[in-house]
Amino acid sequence: MIDLYSDTRTKPTPGMRRAIAEAEVGDEQAMLDPTVNRLCERVADLLGKEAAVYLPSGTMANQIAARVHCRQGDEIILSASAHPIHAESGGPAALAGVMMRGLEGARGMFTAEQVRAAINSPSWRHAPRSRLLEVENTTNFGGGAVWPVEQIRAVTGVAREHGLACHMDGARLMNAVVASGTAAADYARPFDSLWLDFSKGLGAPVGAVLAGSRDFVHEAWRVKQQIGGAMRQAGIIAAACIYALDHHVLRLAEDHANARLLADGLAEIPGIELDPTTVETNIVWFDVGGPMSAEAVAAALREQGILIGGYGQHRMRAVTHLDVTRADIETTLRALRRLLAA
Repeated sequence: MIDLYSDTRTKPTPGMRRAIAEAEVGDEQAMLDPTVNRLCERVADLLGKEAAVYLPSGTMANQIAARVHCRQGDEIILSASAHPIHAESGGPAALAGVMMRGLEGARGMFTAEQVRAAINSPSWRHAPRSRLLEVENTTNFGGGAVWPVEQIRAVTGVAREHGLACHMDGARLMNAVVASGTAAADYARPFDSLWLDFSKGLGAPVGAVLAGSRDFVHEAWRVKQQIGGAMRQAGIIAAACIYALDHHVLRLAEDHANARLLADGLAEIPGIELDPTTVETNIVWFDVGGPMSAEAVAAALREQGILIGGYGQHRMRAVTHLDVTRADIETTLRALRRLLAA
């Protein structure tokens, strides 16, 4: 199969499997797993933070950040297309008891002026207290857009003026780093907390690392324990994350090039709508017109061994990753040309 459904579909490479097999392990819950400890130190250093904690998923990272930063009834300000609103099963409400205010913005990004207008006055007791600003970089439903670091500084600056904490959903932060040339620590500097996902473009099978101050990570560990995130000999999976940091970061540029190749080819096919110049990283959203729905196109491609996500009547998403080659992109384009021409 040519699996363009998501970059979560990556398989461990042979080198990563060797690292997993040879990992030195211990009791992660007791801070005795040397491989987990080394991973957390690496990520904290990469992001310029004091400490970090290894977690089973990025969704858990977002949920823990909401619990640590907010009280019940508080409000998180974030993009209207952000992951916690659409893809975390109502976790912020269920686990943290918080509300979310979604801001509309181009490609999943909003402005400092929008943040300023959205913050509720703490003196107005009828409204939820604005407590946390969250930024997703890169944006998922925004098409893998990379936040300009100046825009991040502007929106977090407004949040700081009003006493809000700041959190980054960095599921694909390293894609942003490679695409923009901005260092991870420069992106991270304005945030109280942020995390990296290793099971997407970086190609590891499991895990995310949440970073912040020592006090934040101490509280994050408490919530991690409460919601069942503590592990034992987790060095087996943490070893894959270390391998990814050593071998899979710079190669993200290949995924970006393949995504742009796909976008350029799709834009030339009658019946498909997208602007290829908006494709900066590894996510390609496009619309299909004509009598076939997106789900029908996805089903027809599946019969030919190609997996692409269909969302609603016209919207589709393809995501490139380390298991997708340039030849796979060309095969996919040929299949779509034949399908839509017919």
